[in-house]
Order: sequence, then structure tokens, then C-alpha cells
Amino acid sequence: MARATLTPTALVPNAGINDPAGTASTAGAGNGFTVPYAGSKHILLRVTNGTGGSGTATVLAGSQPSAIASGQGSLADTVGAGATRWLGPFESARFQQPDGSLAIDTSVVMTVTAFSVDGRYVG
Repeated sequence: MARATLTPTALVPNAGINDPAGTASTAGAGNGFTVPYAGSKHILLRVTNGTGGSGTATVLAGSQPSAIASGQGSLADTVGAGATRWLGPFESARFQQPDGSLAIDTSVVMTVTAFSVDGRYVG
């Protein structure tokens, strides 16, 4: 199965947004998500595990030359049963894939929502 593309919801400075629903994953390596990077944006993820056991959401390290800090490796985060975790913001220097995207795998079915923040507003 191929990765599903998530379109990030923009977090707007000095404003509000409606809470987006997110997209359910198919568990297993290569069956997760891809999130396009756009300009100077930083990506945040909201990951919800609705299953009966813990699972892992993994943001895959990128590759050089586009991700010069890819040697720091992937980020694996444990999400408990019924829990929601916020991950990021992710730097393109570590996580950007050769096609300019962010790749995410989940070990169990999880609902993932992507958010983007313009880099000018990240401290």
C-alpha cells in the first residue's frame, strides 16, 4: 500500500482555526503518510491512538543532500492506548525526504493530523 498524502492545516498567527478531523493510518512501514513541506514552513503532527494498546509513530530521517542533519536519525514516539501526542515542529534539515516531503510510519492504526507554521513565527 502507498503512503497517504496529508495536507497540513495552516496555523494562522493571531487568529484561530477549526479543529480538523485527521486521517487514519494503515499500520506498518511504508503504509503511513507523506506531508509536503512548503516554503519556510514547520510541520507539527497530532497523533491519536484509538487502539487498545500502545503504538509508535515514527517520523523518518531524510537523506542528504536535502537533509544535512539526517544523521541524527528518525524520531520514534510512543503513543499510549487512547492517547494523543503532539510531535514537532520538524526541521527539514533532518527530516526532509528527497521529494521534499516528511514521511511518517505508524506501528498500529492511528489518526494523524498535520499542521504547518510559517518559520517566521517559530522561536
